[in-house]
Amino acid sequence: MTKIILTVTLFVCSLLSAQTKYDEGMKKAFQLWGEGKNTEASAMFERIASAEKNNWLPNYYVALVNTTTAFQTKDKETISALLTKAQAALDIEMDKDANNAELMVMQAMIFTAWIVYDPMVNGMKYSPKVMEIYGKAQIIAPENPRVVFSKAEFEIGGAKYFGTDTKPMCAAIDRAIGLFATFKSDVPYFPSWGLDRALETQKTCKK
Repeated sequence: MTKIILTVTLFVCSLLSAQTKYDEGMKKAFQLWGEGKNTEASAMFERIASAEKNNWLPNYYVALVNTTTAFQTKDKETISALLTKAQAALDIEMDKDANNAELMVMQAMIFTAWIVYDPMVNGMKYSPKVMEIYGKAQIIAPENPRVVFSKAEFEIGGAKYFGTDTKPMCAAIDRAIGLFATFKSDVPYFPSWGLDRALETQKTCKK
């Protein structure tokens, strides 16, 4: 009986220790990212991902850090390297769960970054894929604010390019902002970004 209690105690302690290491690592990675140390943050998330193989979030953040950095970068070679790294990390998790709406939004963002990278070459190639992904994600998670907002934001870009009405997309932006207030997850470090961008996009809708 004593051996059983000891074994259970050691197991619980090991879980707590692992959780503490995960928390410490994630907090450090977010701190680095917040300080603008994107390369270091990505590397930290990668290390966590290698240890947390059943947790999709570290690789998700590898993809998110590198993709958002790509949007802010002008050097073509650097952008290509960043998006390649983002895709590799995302592929690992998409292979496990292709119906995770957050991962789907991330995939659409990577494709969008490739469009921005070279609109003439990649626009026709990736735009239909982006819309297909958002369409599927909206069926899976219609109340997810990142799904609703990201789809509308992408559609606004297309509407402005072709000179079509953006009112339906702006209405979706308004809806997304409401969803940001109600959409919650108990999972630590679950994605929560997007509200600030949605509010900025809402301002342009009202001009």
